[in-house]
Amino acid sequence: MEKIGLFGGTFDPLHIGHMILAEAVREAWKLEEIWFIPSHLPPHKEKASVSGRDRMEMVRESISQNDKFKVCDLELLRGDKSYTLKTVRELKERYPDKKFFFIIGGDMVESLGSWYHIEELMEEVSFVGVNRPGYSFGTDYPVSKVEIPPLSISSSEIRERMERNLTIRYMVPEPVYFYIKRKGLYEHE
Repeated sequence: MEKIGLFGGTFDPLHIGHMILAEAVREAWKLEEIWFIPSHLPPHKEKASVSGRDRMEMVRESISQNDKFKVCDLELLRGDKSYTLKTVRELKERYPDKKFFFIIGGDMVESLGSWYHIEELMEEVSFVGVNRPGYSFGTDYPVSKVEIPPLSISSSEIRERMERNLTIRYMVPEPVYFYIKRKGLYEHE
């Protein structure tokens, strides 16, 4: 059975920390692929700063050079709250020949107790978490841990830098940097 990592997130914008995390988990768990799943309406945030289409395109352009990375537009097409349980169940129905692992950062590990129908979700998919500076990785739920090099970078920090007219170059993959510049994204938050 093919092992697939599911990496959901707002990706607002995608940054190099996301890419490092995805590759580290893929290698550690010997996953065939990582599917990036941009959320439509994340339950834990108010809304994304830019459209789902722009976020998906930034992901698509950034992962194009890695044949082990794919983008999945399922949550954007569904158009409602992006509950992981719905997504996992739909993917399992569409791809019964694949075993899915859901990838989360240390910040999400700590908040698992507040996730939509978490007990049911735990029965549907295995969670793989990665360390993140400033988070303890504390949880009562079974989450396998993958250590990655400490990298303190976040999408919110990138948006704040853009707001202050500071560079984000090298914090995001080059395709994201040029996409943001070309489209004038995050200029007036």
